[in-house]
Amino acid sequence: MKISLLVPSAYGMRGDIRSTLNLATELSKRHDIEVISVKRQREKPFFPVGPKVALRWLFDARPGVRHLFPTGQVRADVALWRMLRGLRSDVLITTRPGLAVHAARYAPREITRIAREWARPPVPGPIRKFYPRLDAVVTATESGLAEWRTLTGDPGQIHLIPDALPAGPWPRSRMDNRIIAAGGRWVPAKAYDRLVRAFAIVVGKRPDWRLRLYGGGPEEKRLRHMVADLNLHNHVYFMGTTPDLSGEFAKASIVATTSRTEVPGMSVIEALGCGVPVVGFDSQRGPGDFLVTGYNGVLVPEGGGEAEAYALALLALIDDERRRRSLAAGALSTAMRHTAHVVAEQWETTIADLRGRGPA
Repeated sequence: MKISLLVPSAYGMRGDIRSTLNLATELSKRHDIEVISVKRQREKPFFPVGPKVALRWLFDARPGVRHLFPTGQVRADVALWRMLRGLRSDVLITTRPGLAVHAARYAPREITRIAREWARPPVPGPIRKFYPRLDAVVTATESGLAEWRTLTGDPGQIHLIPDALPAGPWPRSRMDNRIIAAGGRWVPAKAYDRLVRAFAIVVGKRPDWRLRLYGGGPEEKRLRHMVADLNLHNHVYFMGTTPDLSGEFAKASIVATTSRTEVPGMSVIEALGCGVPVVGFDSQRGPGDFLVTGYNGVLVPEGGGEAEAYALALLALIDDERRRRSLAAGALSTAMRHTAHVVAEQWETTIADLRGRGPA
């Protein structure tokens, strides 16, 4: 079976791209898999791609590459339209609402068309108009399942399949390093400023612990200034980007997330796969789909005094190694639901059912 996965860019460092490439690599063991990247911004993908996965792009956006007309977004849209009209695959999986709308409008109807969704779209109008033409919508979390069922009004069209971790074996934390780690894009929604403020409180009581921040983004300059203002330069380390976030998390004893939204939450899942307990905020779109306090991590209420509450949660784990190890066992158990072969089998079962039903 030939399966095409359509992504805005297979060359970025977003969690949804990581999840998609993990899935493609696992499915390529049994199927003809291609990843179609609308844009190409660098020479090689940031995350590893399996050797059996075919990768192609529609628009080369690397610096220095010259193009004739048309320009800008129009060029990408034209290339996407042409690709979809001529696509010869059994299954097409899109990974953004905009791409799913294009697939619903232009991809051949004999192709099984599936929208892989993580977040609720900001503009629901096109979803309600064009998504009925798709064969299915697949979400990654229970909250997303409920949200998309309400949005589309067709519960039978919505399916739940979690994100996939890379194929094992996964690195395992020894839980004996005095390190707290956090990773992802440094953007306002990830709220790393909340983590830095909370860690300033931790340092006042446990100065032998360190915070390692992995990633990059537009918030870096502001975060560096905050670290300097709080005199944390000997305690907070900016580690840069890495395609092996799991390997870095395995060096830590706690992983922290202070994000206001954990869609798709791959950094949390990767931490759990390393056997590291995660501390996060119990926000409406936070990591509550993945974390259970007392089992694999700690959820801290948002609101007044949240920096102090978060610091206290970190300190409680710092001072209780036995509890950390107990949560680590729960983390590993949770991660088993995200193993590549388990997730790929769920996709194969869903696809087989949809293709037995025929096109929408």
